[in-house]
Formats: sequence, C-alpha cells, structure tokens
Amino acid sequence: MKLEVIATTLTDALLAAQGGADRIELVTGILEGGLTPGPGLIREVVRRVSIPVHVMVRPHSQSFVYDEYDLQTMKEDIAFIKASGAAGIVVGTLTGDGKVDTAALEYLLQDAEGLNVTFHRAFDEIEDQLSAFQVIAGYPQINRILTSGGPLPAPKSAPQIKRLVEASRGTGTAILAGYGLSVPVLQEFIEATDVPEVHFGSALRRDGDHLKPVEPSRVQAAQAILRGFE
Repeated sequence: MKLEVIATTLTDALLAAQGGADRIELVTGILEGGLTPGPGLIREVVRRVSIPVHVMVRPHSQSFVYDEYDLQTMKEDIAFIKASGAAGIVVGTLTGDGKVDTAALEYLLQDAEGLNVTFHRAFDEIEDQLSAFQVIAGYPQINRILTSGGPLPAPKSAPQIKRLVEASRGTGTAILAGYGLSVPVLQEFIEATDVPEVHFGSALRRDGDHLKPVEPSRVQAAQAILRGFE
C-alpha cells in the first residue's frame, strides 16, 4: 500500500515526509485542481525530501484539452522536472469529445523516459473509463491512474474503482484512488475496492483546509491504516 500526499510548499513536503508519506505530488494552484509549480519549489522539494516527488504538469486550469502552445510549454516543463531529479510527473490529455488524446500524450511521453508517469484526474471526465484504462495501460511508461471513479468523490464511487482495480491486474498500471478520501473512511474504502494506492489532499491538512499546512499526525493516522493491509 502506498500513501501519496499533495504538497504545495516546501513546508508541506517536509511535513508530509515527517508523517510517513510514501510519495509527494507537488503542485501549485491546489484550488484549481493542481497546476505546474515553479522551478524553485521543484528544485528545493526534490533536494530536501528523501521520498519520491511527482510533479504536476498542467499549464492552466481551463480544460484538459491542450493546443500546440500548451504542449510545447508542458514539454519544456517535463525537461526541467527530469533535470531536477524528480521521480515522476503527473499529466493527462483529453480530446474535445472527452477521450484520451493519444497524440498529445505520446508527444509528452517522448521526454519522460526514466520518469514515473501518473495519468491524473482528467481520467474522471471520461465516460467509458474501462475502455480508456485499456488505452492508457497500453503505454508502458504510465505507472498509474489517479481517479475517484468518475465525477463523484472516491468513497461514493467504490464499485467503479473496484472494477478499475480488477481491470488493472497484471497490466503494470496501478489505480491510485483520490478525491474525497478521509482517515475515518479509509479502511472501509480499501476493503471495498482493493485499491493499492491512495492519494490525499485537504483531509491531511489542518482543519481539513486546502490552504493550511499538512499535519504529520494525520499522515501518520492514514499510514497506520495502510500498514494494516500489508
């Protein structure tokens, strides 16, 4: 079981690591669903924490449909992230009709060799997720998909997440469940879905507020539940 925690600052990242997080998802613009952080933050977090850091590659929050200028920007960001020593990137591309944009994805993956790749919650805007999973799993570079099983919070989509987990077996592409998870529901959620990795944002922050710091004690509480499944 793996616990991924969102960090928006160096302090967040240090506190998440202190609490026992297995991995950091580094973003800015958390209220917009996460955007690419600045170079200074990327460098410092990678330098100061010992756990893997996966960096969001998302140039704006308008949509997950990207034009040629967006893609060039994202390509440059990936090159910088790779050079920084980060462990991975978090990315997702859609077509205007809500399917995986394979051409855009392949363009971005060209520069992602050696990086872990997570396809992010753009996946939750896709109607036929099981078909989309097969498309994404066809790319060996993509290690996982972050999903809540659709537009609803993950605890309300447990049956769909379980279907995705079953589809993922033997593919090399894991399901990372996130959005709406909390420590009190975590054990029941894992029992219902068999999901191997979970992703937390506001629930592990002070007062459950996106704009307040990560609380190590909450990270520890979540990790204690995950250890019970090992």
